[in-house]
Amino acid sequence: MRRPVDLQFTFAALVIALFVVAGALGGVLAPHDPTHQDLAQTLKPPAWHAEGSLTHLLGTSALGQDVLSGLMAGARVSLLVALCAVGLSGLFGVLVGLVAGYLGGWIDTLLMRLADIQVSIPFILLAIALIGALGPSLANVIFVIAITNWVAYAKLVRTETARLRQRDFVRFAQVSGTPWPAIFARHLLPNVMNSIVVLVTLDIGKVIVFESALSFLGLGVQPPTPSWGTMLADGRKYINIAYWTSLFPGIAIFIVVLCVNYAGNWLRVRSDPKAGP
Repeated sequence: MRRPVDLQFTFAALVIALFVVAGALGGVLAPHDPTHQDLAQTLKPPAWHAEGSLTHLLGTSALGQDVLSGLMAGARVSLLVALCAVGLSGLFGVLVGLVAGYLGGWIDTLLMRLADIQVSIPFILLAIALIGALGPSLANVIFVIAITNWVAYAKLVRTETARLRQRDFVRFAQVSGTPWPAIFARHLLPNVMNSIVVLVTLDIGKVIVFESALSFLGLGVQPPTPSWGTMLADGRKYINIAYWTSLFPGIAIFIVVLCVNYAGNWLRVRSDPKAGP
């Protein structure tokens, strides 16, 4: 029987697609150079205001930078950080989870205790310490988020792997002398991949928030590279006279994260019919 179309998921998917297009092609599609400063156009309101102009649909910042172009360039930064950080943390976490769940014993205990130590350290404190030592930059933001985000993958894959290693097809592979890297690749990883994909989808929204928070605190992407968090931080100084400088970056973060989380939850429910909404 054909399932009815989920309009909410369709809307979320369209928003995510627009986010990806803006991130990938923002430099081409943006109406202005997002780093260009025009002091003659400072704090111009959006086009629907009487003082607004179609030249700057969402207004300009305190430095005369086009807000819409900044949002599109910020999408590129958020997309890059999300893909790289989630990819690195996912690869490391999945490897740790496979090793811990398959080998068990003292190796499992050691790796899981390391994971517990990692979880016990607040993200912001660790980020401040590491970026203070390494210096704020796009690469360091990706590195910090990656090394603080691997535990969820490790614990998920470890639990699934510990269950799967008792199955007959894994035991048969062990008895037949199949090396453990081949068992990982052929028998364990394909059976946990569905859960990993769901976790990756849910994780992207969290990483976007992390990157925006670090940039808002001045610990992330540095000017002149546009970032939603940096735009929020700069715009809060003018919130009473130019609401658009911080409102639109905040709305962008809210909508994208909400849609990504909804898509991840939709995948979770579809992959496990017994899961709650």
